[in-house]
Amino acid sequence: MALSPRDTSKRRAERNRRRLRALSNGRPRLSVFRSDKNIYAQVIDDERGVTLAAASSLEGDKPTKGSDKDAAARVGALVAQRAIEKGVKDVVFDRGGYIFHGRIKALADAAREAGLNF
Repeated sequence: MALSPRDTSKRRAERNRRRLRALSNGRPRLSVFRSDKNIYAQVIDDERGVTLAAASSLEGDKPTKGSDKDAAARVGALVAQRAIEKGVKDVVFDRGGYIFHGRIKALADAAREAGLNF
């Protein structure tokens, strides 16, 4: 039986996370979720099962467009700043099932520029 597009995406994300667990060496992961209107990122310590830092394009006083590369870059810089404040410099990047392109790449580049190592 053929898989639905949602099932295919879930399998791709799980395959990616399985590889990250093998390569992480105890580092927390920077997980990204991309919706049609917004983008979210969080630094997760899988050993303890806690979120260390999080940011999204929904944060802020006035409503701004959250579905473009600029919003992704703001979220990447913000989550990196919050992670560094908590003492986390080294992470593994969990792109989920998304292709490393566009908004995902913009978020990753901004997080690297803000000081996270991955």
